[in-house]
Amino acid sequence: MPSVDSTSAVYPIDPATAEAAFAVIVLGFAADPAARWSWPRPEDYLRNMPLLARTFGGKSFTLGTADAIDDLAGVALWLPPGVASDKEALGALFECTAPAAIQQDLAGVFEQMASFHPHEPHWYLPLIGVDPARQGQQLGDKLMAHALARCDADRLPAYLESSNPRNLGFYQRHGFEMLGKIHVGSSPTIVPMLRKPRETIRPRI
Repeated sequence: MPSVDSTSAVYPIDPATAEAAFAVIVLGFAADPAARWSWPRPEDYLRNMPLLARTFGGKSFTLGTADAIDDLAGVALWLPPGVASDKEALGALFECTAPAAIQQDLAGVFEQMASFHPHEPHWYLPLIGVDPARQGQQLGDKLMAHALARCDADRLPAYLESSNPRNLGFYQRHGFEMLGKIHVGSSPTIVPMLRKPRETIRPRI
């Protein structure tokens, strides 16, 4: 795992500032292949991406597992073991907002995503994003290192789906391994990734 300095502390996001966190996700995913395949028109993307963020990872705020760094320059929305996104609401959102031409492919993507999702207890990362104006400052590394330390302390795996090939190296540096590839019709490729827990070194007493 990359070495990360501690100049910027990771902290839980107050539910009252959830909308500000969603704004960071919107900025961070503006060029994401899967997001822009779903909403190619800018006005549709700007209207619907905050709704996706809330539906996909909104439970993390009330559970205290939504992380931020440097005054919301970067955010990561984690769901703990036993907690899942609202699949029905997600399906309804895309059904109502995505172009009709991709609806059948979308359904296939969601079906394949479900087939890769682990059944055993795990931490799930629906969304992580950094303000483009702050990218290149290791904020994503710090967010990830903080969360993975929690996974290791729980001795549980971490799971995510990478919707942008540019991010695969980032996840792999943090120990995630590719489980396969999801691609249906006109969809961009989405890569499910799993990281097994690592042994934590306990101090001697």
